[in-house]
Amino acid sequence: MRAPAVIRQFELVERVKGYDPSTDEKVLNRAYVFAMKAHGSQTRASGDPYFSHPLEVAGILTDYKVDSASIITALLHDTIEDTDTTLKEIRKAFGKEVARLVDGVTKLTRIEFQSDQAKQAENFRKFVLAMSEDIRVLLVKLADRLHNMRTLHYIDNPEKRRRIAMETMDIYAPLSERIGIQGMKSELEDLAFQELNPDARKSILKRLKFLRQKGGDIVPRIIKKLEKTLADNGIKAAISGREKTPYSVWDKMQHKDVGFEQLSDIMAFRVVVDTVEDCYRALGVAHGAYPVVPDRFKDYISTPKPNGYQSLHTGVFGPERQRIEMQIRTAEMHDVAEHGLAGHWNYKQGTVETESPQYRWLRELLDIIEHAAGPEEFLEHTKLEMFKDQVFCFTPRGDLINLPWGATPVDFAYAVHSEVGDHCVGAKINGRMMPLRSELRNGDQIEIVTSKAQTPSPTWERFVVTGKARARVRRFIRLQQRDEYVKLGRAMLDRAFVAEGYEISNKALRQVLKVFKHTKVDDLCADVGAGHHTGREVVEAIFPGTRDKADDDKVVPLARARGKQGKDEGRGGVSIKGLIPGMAVHFANCCHPLPGDRIVGIVITGKGVTIHTIDCETLEEFVDAPERWLDVSWDIDNKAPDIHVGRVHLTVLNVPGSLGELSTVIARNDGNISNLKITDRSPQFFNMLIDIEVRDVKHLTNVIAALRANPSINSVERARG
Repeated sequence: MRAPAVIRQFELVERVKGYDPSTDEKVLNRAYVFAMKAHGSQTRASGDPYFSHPLEVAGILTDYKVDSASIITALLHDTIEDTDTTLKEIRKAFGKEVARLVDGVTKLTRIEFQSDQAKQAENFRKFVLAMSEDIRVLLVKLADRLHNMRTLHYIDNPEKRRRIAMETMDIYAPLSERIGIQGMKSELEDLAFQELNPDARKSILKRLKFLRQKGGDIVPRIIKKLEKTLADNGIKAAISGREKTPYSVWDKMQHKDVGFEQLSDIMAFRVVVDTVEDCYRALGVAHGAYPVVPDRFKDYISTPKPNGYQSLHTGVFGPERQRIEMQIRTAEMHDVAEHGLAGHWNYKQGTVETESPQYRWLRELLDIIEHAAGPEEFLEHTKLEMFKDQVFCFTPRGDLINLPWGATPVDFAYAVHSEVGDHCVGAKINGRMMPLRSELRNGDQIEIVTSKAQTPSPTWERFVVTGKARARVRRFIRLQQRDEYVKLGRAMLDRAFVAEGYEISNKALRQVLKVFKHTKVDDLCADVGAGHHTGREVVEAIFPGTRDKADDDKVVPLARARGKQGKDEGRGGVSIKGLIPGMAVHFANCCHPLPGDRIVGIVITGKGVTIHTIDCETLEEFVDAPERWLDVSWDIDNKAPDIHVGRVHLTVLNVPGSLGELSTVIARNDGNISNLKITDRSPQFFNMLIDIEVRDVKHLTNVIAALRANPSINSVERARG
């Protein structure tokens, strides 16, 4: 199968002149000749001359009535990548503006990357930076991708076809939706769907064909009846009907978990009227004339989509009892829906106002670039940022904030401002205090409670869904974790130096920086804190021969280690006070150590130190690794004690009110239940594990004593697992 005949030079010029008479015809012709000569005898996978590709890309852009600079960029966009042409030559021939646009679209082929994923991510990162300076880069890139997808079947390598299709589905289709070009978005999705799931597409097409044959000319008949219904009520409207694309049908079947027959919008009808008032009047007439499909009404006129799209959507059992979708909009709204960003283009000034609300997403992508650790993390966050399903929420002042479906108050806080997100401590949803991990719903009013003392919590990463929020939280964790590792590593080195009878100093540490491949003392301390090196290794590097004295202790007798820890507790052990749990220090879930317990630290490579009670059975696993053992101690601040979790095992009588008494006893003793799990149940008893927030081991002991005194509780013991 051959590709259809490409657009010719004079046709391209005529198209551009048709919507922009001021276009310089000579420059367009010059760009055409320049690109044709540059590509020379190059051919595409289809066998067509390569030059047919940039020409078709330019032709696609004329449908969206873009300016001549964008058309010229389309003609030249592959010259730097695929020919000997330089950016300097383009700048000399067509000026700085075109050169900048071409550079923005050009891929980074001259840079080597570790993987295809890294290459894709870095290319996309550059692409976002370029389009932030001039959004026309995105328009050209999308047209380029659309033509590549139209000719994807000519590529022989199935893995390459699939990779391109996945990239289109993940990045370029959402981007086209973001700027409101719905037609391009639908075609990109369907072309990618054809490659990724051909069997499903064939099945849907077969079903659509069957319904089409069964219904005959049903679409024209429905249009005629809708026009009559509206006209009888004094509303003049232009109505057009269409079938949904196979991908959009499949997508709704997947996400709504419904069968083909249940879909209400296999057929969609656009109703274009004169005024906004007519939109709502037409909606009222439609709902009065036909039964409404529940939960299918959406008002995008009062709350436009982030890309500026406006329309009324509703589902009805329309003429001939067919379930149909109606999209009601004005002619101006229809133009924006069809052309998106191109509909906002100002030819006289040659710019688009990128500070408007519909471009907020672009500014957020730039924020993600700033805070992501690398290109691959940026790509991950970007995919999150471009989720299609949206939820609309309001600030207390009534400002509209749109977020991905499943967003939480933390996502909302970061969407308002990065500083608000960083200092978020709580949230009121519709006037009620709610957990920060609560999922937001359409129409929610959110008030964020902040504190200057608050910093992002590592736990937030588990539930935030926006790329911006996740990038900010991860950045904080990276910076904070390093500080924690430096503090812990310094303490571990100090301990190691004292154990060998030496005094630690920066001067001594600087002597061995090259040995451990570091340039700063803090970097060395961080490495020790993270468990990549031991304090003894550093001491040995500074004072050779130290290791010989310790060679006898290859294995740590557990009894001796436990006895030694008991004697040394509180005198010289590494203090864990001030270190944030979950970063450099982790409390073991097997024994749940509390202040007051005798403890020991186990150094885990890359994770810092895990704290165990001295009688924890897990320690048996590390008997053969003495270098991992670390003497640690509590440094308790009685004025501002930290909250820790203690675990108890209870047997409770299976009688009405026993669980109520249990929680009352714990509350009366200043404890707080953070988790409860029933492990066994019989007609007489409950067996359960309860996690209780307490200050220290003495506090937990008091809670246990109070529980034992309650007649509803048969037994209670501190759990070790």
